[in-house]
Amino acid sequence: MPTAENIWPPGHPAIRTGKIGVLLVNLGTPEATDYWSMRRYLKEFLSDRRVIEVSRPLWWLILNGIILQTRPQKSGHAYGKIWNRELDESPLKTITRGQAEKLAARLRDLPDVIVDWGMRYGLPAMNDRIAALKEQGCDRILIFPLYPQYSAATTATVMDKAFDGLKAMRWQPALRSVPPYYDDPAHIEALAQSIEAHLATLSWAPDLILASFHGLPQTYFDKGDPYYCHCQKTARLLRERLELPPEKLRVVFQSRFGRAEWIKPYAQDSVAALPAEGVKKLVMVMPGFAADCVETLEEVGIGLRETFLSRGGAEFSAVPCLNDSDISVAMLETILRREIKGWA
Repeated sequence: MPTAENIWPPGHPAIRTGKIGVLLVNLGTPEATDYWSMRRYLKEFLSDRRVIEVSRPLWWLILNGIILQTRPQKSGHAYGKIWNRELDESPLKTITRGQAEKLAARLRDLPDVIVDWGMRYGLPAMNDRIAALKEQGCDRILIFPLYPQYSAATTATVMDKAFDGLKAMRWQPALRSVPPYYDDPAHIEALAQSIEAHLATLSWAPDLILASFHGLPQTYFDKGDPYYCHCQKTARLLRERLELPPEKLRVVFQSRFGRAEWIKPYAQDSVAALPAEGVKKLVMVMPGFAADCVETLEEVGIGLRETFLSRGGAEFSAVPCLNDSDISVAMLETILRREIKGWA
């Protein structure tokens, strides 16, 4: 029986094959909080046509003439509040690495599977990791975008980038992608267990749980992006699993950028209004984020906490994202083993 080592004729370049790669991909991170590091990261992110659907000449002027002159300082300040000083990196990078390492440990019964991780923007660049997997003999690669809810601005741009990388390869690996898992029972159960565990640590019971998802321009929804519907279904299934009435778990959208209308209700406005409505004890959960990052740790955990308490709220707590917890990695393993069938 021919093997990967002896099927090549004399003189053929040595090529490793027969392995299966799994690449976890998250949004991305700057390498540091200084102006130039933030500028490089923001320029790559905000230059993506999937992220900003504005006339290219007009957006080039806005981006380079205004945003990249002021935004790096503001973003760097926010990142500085939550930076992993010990490893000198953002929490998103620390957590994503942990997810990959722990997932690999759970797949030891599949010796031909190699797990790696990368970022859509910033480092480690996802296409560098795809190339590295191929060099290790992975002729089949499963891309795992860590976005539970699909959007063209997130999941689609990961796949765009992956196929851009394949364009430069003479011998391309076969490629699969994990579909959005917003309503996957394993995901809903992991979210529910994380909320229950967090509530058990509190000395008080919340008047309300707010499920906060990253926002999206309203025009993207109007064009047919399913993101809003995916978020609402995640929240509904989570509410049903926790056996909560609709008024006890509501949906809001955070991280609005620019002056255009985004999908509503806005998290900032909602949180500011809650104390006047009689909500004095608030818990927030972020079911659209696979890992804690600047949007969850700084925007919600610091910013929205200050807003709520300054408006008359008494108690506030944010549930950590699933991160690289045991229930999170078990959930990722369940999804991965299902999607890799037929290969492994």
